[in-house]
Amino acid sequence: MEIVILGSGNVATHLAYALKKAEYHIKQVYSRKIEHAKHLADGIGAEPVGNLSHITTEADIYIIAVKDEAIIEVASALPLGNNILLHTSGSTDMEVLKPFSLSYGVLYPLQTISKEVALDFSKVPLILEFSDSRVKEEVLNMAFKLSPLIHEYNSQQRRCLHLGAVMACNFSNYLYAVAHDFLREKEVDFDLLKPLISETAHKILEHNPNEVQTGPAVRNDSDIIHKHLALLEGHRNWQRIYQFISEDIVRKYAGENKQEETN
Repeated sequence: MEIVILGSGNVATHLAYALKKAEYHIKQVYSRKIEHAKHLADGIGAEPVGNLSHITTEADIYIIAVKDEAIIEVASALPLGNNILLHTSGSTDMEVLKPFSLSYGVLYPLQTISKEVALDFSKVPLILEFSDSRVKEEVLNMAFKLSPLIHEYNSQQRRCLHLGAVMACNFSNYLYAVAHDFLREKEVDFDLLKPLISETAHKILEHNPNEVQTGPAVRNDSDIIHKHLALLEGHRNWQRIYQFISEDIVRKYAGENKQEETN
């Protein structure tokens, strides 16, 4: 089976190497910047391509791993008939590929991915969607060689999953960055928080996150909350984030706190 990778970014890079490890032949790698295509292609023994008109018509599977807004642009330039066309997006509907191939689907790796950070693809959940049974059979065969963590969801469910991933991962990491910058400003070592961060992440692997919420807001400790807001004086956006999240935690757990007080 021959595969074409369209893209050379984070997802395209790790997916290409995972496919190579699974002994698939990557025939071509496309990128708008030929030097980016060449960098990835050289590592996996593929042909680099910088122009979509030079994409082969003879591959079995074409995988679009680019920014969401570029998916249709790339797909519309491909010489496809019944060749399988996939995209890797968490939020783009599968049906956007329908005008460009009779056989299409989605292979979405549910993981935060950076080129520079090693990734064990066998531990990455793959979220799949298929246009028909033939695509399902072909893509499942390929996917199970990449990871045992295979899940089939429709486009709406995948969008919701992607939103959940943004809140759980991207937003959390942003708050780490805020904490880092605040502590650096106050000449306090951010590394002291790392055991706390690790323990918090470990807890939610074994518990419902609702059951392990801690902190002044869950106790509705308004005195501590006001002191924290005062410490953030001069950082209006950070104050607003702290206040909004604290208010929402207080609202969420207010009923439980009242019930505990009456017991």
